[in-house]
Amino acid sequence: MISEKTLGIIFSNMHDHMLSEITEPRTMGSVPLGGRYRLIDFVLSNMVNSGISDVGVITKSNYQSLIDHLGTGREWDLSRKRGGLSLLPPFGHSSAGIYRGRLEALSGVVSFIHHSDAKYVLMADCDIVANIDFTEIFKTHIEKKADITVAYKRDVIGDDQAADSTVLRFDDQGMVNEVLIHPNNIQGEDNVYLNFCLISKELLEKEIHEGTSRNIHSFLQGVLQAKCNRLHIASWEFKGYSAKVNSIRKYYRANMAMLEPQVRAQLFPRERPIYTKVRDEVPAKYGLNAKATGSMVADGAIIEGTLENSIVFRGVHVGKNAVVKNCILMQDTVVSESVTLDHVITDKNVVVREGRTLVGYETYPLVIAKNSIV
Repeated sequence: MISEKTLGIIFSNMHDHMLSEITEPRTMGSVPLGGRYRLIDFVLSNMVNSGISDVGVITKSNYQSLIDHLGTGREWDLSRKRGGLSLLPPFGHSSAGIYRGRLEALSGVVSFIHHSDAKYVLMADCDIVANIDFTEIFKTHIEKKADITVAYKRDVIGDDQAADSTVLRFDDQGMVNEVLIHPNNIQGEDNVYLNFCLISKELLEKEIHEGTSRNIHSFLQGVLQAKCNRLHIASWEFKGYSAKVNSIRKYYRANMAMLEPQVRAQLFPRERPIYTKVRDEVPAKYGLNAKATGSMVADGAIIEGTLENSIVFRGVHVGKNAVVKNCILMQDTVVSESVTLDHVITDKNVVVREGRTLVGYETYPLVIAKNSIV
C-alpha cells in the first residue's frame, strides 16, 4: 500500500480519437473489454489495490455510459462519505470551454485538487490494460527524491501508434532528460511512456497555475517535455504484461490476448483483482448442437452454433448453425441462424440477420457500429 495519502486522477477521454469506431457513442474509459470489463476498470482497480481511496475521474464528452458503469463506486469500495469516487465534469467553471489537454483539464478541477488532503497525486489515462502495483512507482519516487516519477515500458511502436505515443530518454541515473512526443522515426523497442505520473500536490498546483497564466494546455509538452532538464523527473519501468489500446488493431489484440492463460494469470491475480460493475445474470446457456472452443463466454449468453477463439459479452445470442471465429461480440449482439463471422467486432445491440457472411482480417477487423442491423 502507498504509505502517504495520494489522490488519483483518471482522464477518461484522452485517447478517444484513436478508437473512433468504438468511442463515437462512449468515452474511452467505458470501452468494453474481455467479456465483462471496461477499460477504466483496470486503472481504477490498480489504484484501489494500491491503497488509493480518493479518485477523481475527469470526463469530457459521451460520458453517460461511464456514469452508468461507475455509479457510486461501490464495486471498487469507493462509495464513501469522505473521499471515494468523484466524477468531474469537463467544465470547471462558467467561463471555461471543453479542455484541450491534461493541464487545461486539471485547471478546470483545480479546486477539487486543492481541497484534497492528499500529499501526492497519481495521474493516469484509461488506454493501458495491465495489473500494476502503484506502490512501486511511489517507492521509486521517494528513493530518488523526485519531483515527478513517470512509468514506462520497453515496447515497439507501430506505424499506427506513433501519433499517440511518447518516448522517454534517460541519463545514467535513470532520470528523464528527453521527451519525444509522437515520434515518427523510432526503430525497434524503445521506452514508451504509459501515461502514469506521480507528482506532489503542491508542485502540481504550481504547474497548473503557471500553465493557466501562460495559456499552456498540455501537461506532456508544457511540463514533462519543456522542463525535463529543470525538474527532477524519475522513471519506473513496468515489466509485466500490458496492452496499450491506441488503435482498433491493438484493441482487437488486447481482447484476443485474454484467451491466453499466461496473460490472464498476469491480469487477474487473486491478490490484486480487477473489479467491475456487477450484473446478476443467469449462467451462459449452450444448445444441444453448440460447439465452443478457446473462447471466453460471459454470463447471460446463449450459444446454439459454433464458437471458436472469440470473446462473447453478456446477453449475446449465437443462433443455430452460425459459425463465429476470431470475433468480439459485445453486449446483446444477436447472431441469427446460419451466419458466418470471422475477425468481426460487433458493438452493443447489433443484429446480424440470417445467412449473412462477414469477414475481416487480424490486422483489419471489421467493426459493426452500435445498434446496427446487418
